[in-house]
Amino acid sequence: MANFQTSDGVTIFYTDEGTEEVPVLCLSGLTRNSTDFSYIDGHLPGTRLIKMDYRGRGKSDWVEDFTTYSVLREAQDAIELMDHLGLERFAILGTSRGGLIAMTLGAMCMDRLIGVAMNDIGPELDTAGLSAIMGYLGRPPVWKTYAEAAAVRSSVMAGFANVPDSRWREEVEKQHHQTPNGLINTYDPKLRDAVEAASLQAVPDLWPFFTAFAHLPVALIRGANSDLLPATAFERMQKELPDALAVTVADRGHIPFLDEPEALDTLRSWIARLT
Repeated sequence: MANFQTSDGVTIFYTDEGTEEVPVLCLSGLTRNSTDFSYIDGHLPGTRLIKMDYRGRGKSDWVEDFTTYSVLREAQDAIELMDHLGLERFAILGTSRGGLIAMTLGAMCMDRLIGVAMNDIGPELDTAGLSAIMGYLGRPPVWKTYAEAAAVRSSVMAGFANVPDSRWREEVEKQHHQTPNGLINTYDPKLRDAVEAASLQAVPDLWPFFTAFAHLPVALIRGANSDLLPATAFERMQKELPDALAVTVADRGHIPFLDEPEALDTLRSWIARLT
């Protein structure tokens, strides 16, 4: 566990585990943090897993200017972390927003990428999933304790089945802090302001950013019940990159945990292509 300072003075938390030859930068979802990837610890031999908390999330600094909570700035932070670690080339495992950052990094520094894995994200998103995110983004939790939140987690997470109660408790603890007055989120609530501001901007066609990965080893993972990545988009992604490894994870919505057997098998096969 360590920190580094970005070019605009923000302290970013990261972990760097493993000394193997394949560095994999793990980039999490919008409101989430590096602990999302704890589920794959010990399951991906041959990798050096580098996990970063975006600015305003987890253990990284919150910022005054919420407009820097952007995909472009977060991509720049990722590049600066790789520079800080002296890593010229690396792979990316991007979950949700992390996949959007991966496509941005492809545009910024494609020559530094050795492969990309995308977890329940693509160049086309479902408005239903986006609306669901805005339903909770930046709002304080209504639950007072971890136990209370964990007890209802299975009912509020759409598309999930066969998830043990212990996993929901882990999820709650990863995404909230307990205070005397109840639970609080592990991210800056101004992230909502940033997303709302970004929604007013023109959205580029992301398919060219995605197909630019054609020369790289690519893995594509989708939750079978995802409300963010449409099945039709996932099918097109496989047609556009026919050499990509692709899997649909049963009983999962947005997002698969990545320690499901089919997800791990796909990630291990992807890693084998990186070496």
